[in-house]
Amino acid sequence: MNYITSTIVAFGLTAGMATAQELDLPSQMSWTAYDTGSAGYNQAVAIGAALQDAAGVNLRVLPGKNDVSRTEPLRQGRVEFSATGVGGSFMAQEGVFDFGAENWGPQPIRVLLANNGGAINLAVGVAGDLGIEEYADLKGKRVAYIVGAPALNVNTEAYLAYGGLTWDDVERVDFGGFGASWTGLIEGQVDAAFASTNSGKAYEAEAGPRGLFWPPIDPDNAEGLERMTKIAPFFTPNKASVGATIDGTDGYQGAGYAYPVLTAIESTDADLVYNMTKAMVELFPQYDGKAPGIGGWALDKQDMEWVVPYHEGAIRFFEEKGIWTEEAQAHNDNLIARQEALAAAWEETKAANPDDWEAAWAEARRKALADGGFDVVF
Repeated sequence: MNYITSTIVAFGLTAGMATAQELDLPSQMSWTAYDTGSAGYNQAVAIGAALQDAAGVNLRVLPGKNDVSRTEPLRQGRVEFSATGVGGSFMAQEGVFDFGAENWGPQPIRVLLANNGGAINLAVGVAGDLGIEEYADLKGKRVAYIVGAPALNVNTEAYLAYGGLTWDDVERVDFGGFGASWTGLIEGQVDAAFASTNSGKAYEAEAGPRGLFWPPIDPDNAEGLERMTKIAPFFTPNKASVGATIDGTDGYQGAGYAYPVLTAIESTDADLVYNMTKAMVELFPQYDGKAPGIGGWALDKQDMEWVVPYHEGAIRFFEEKGIWTEEAQAHNDNLIARQEALAAAWEETKAANPDDWEAAWAEARRKALADGGFDVVF
């Protein structure tokens, strides 16, 4: 790999900290991200601008319409990293939904950093002209389903479950990508779609002829939250302050999780991961504020005990910063053991060559998790 040595000037660092850090990164890099107009894409572009200005690194951001299209280039080594969500991280690790197909399977995903700002929510937005007040009101309405995007669809299903509904209670409308679903909402082809509250598409919907409304999530609704987290355990109630219809208000009480998540795979060069993690942290003052909700990338907002393990290169940086604990290491080791158990079960299932692949893998997967003492999700 050809590297350049770049001197990064981190403007705005607090007094007493070094103002320049030497960093080795390739002069050309590529990430996959969510579709154009999404919060994830906008943040990746802002980070790329900071890399270019400070280090002369040209970051190419490749928009992917769904989880598979974002993860495939990472798996093939055609991009170094992916700025993804729970689909390309947790669900890819778990080998579920589209990642449960015979040509996929559980992936050895590793995390560098994640946006844990809490300023945004990830929610199902509904057209403002429908008079909907809560998620239960979506019964009989048209709800977007993104082909090849299990994370978006599971998240939508979780919000429906909060309202006591399932996909059978709504009219499912299929779209080929995230952006198309929100264009469909704006143009009247669908009534509800999933997004981060700070998505560019959500702002477009707010300004569109139908308007936009985010039904609330009541943190005291224990039964609704139990239904929601049974389907999507990574959700937690959260009051957002950033997003379409939210900016300048007292906030929106909904739910959220880490997004975007910067990921690699286990075999990604540890030095490259170390330096990318370092760049994300050292350059934070330069890209902070350059896209809605981007502040969640700050080092002090990282969750060191998330649902997907961190890469050894990122851990090396965290250790240097003195923020990686024995508890975090134990949690990480357990997550890696979970991945290894799933990978072994996958190989055994492939070797058995079952007639009904979907049923066989679902059974083998759940058994492997239960036998290993891991939480069985999905």
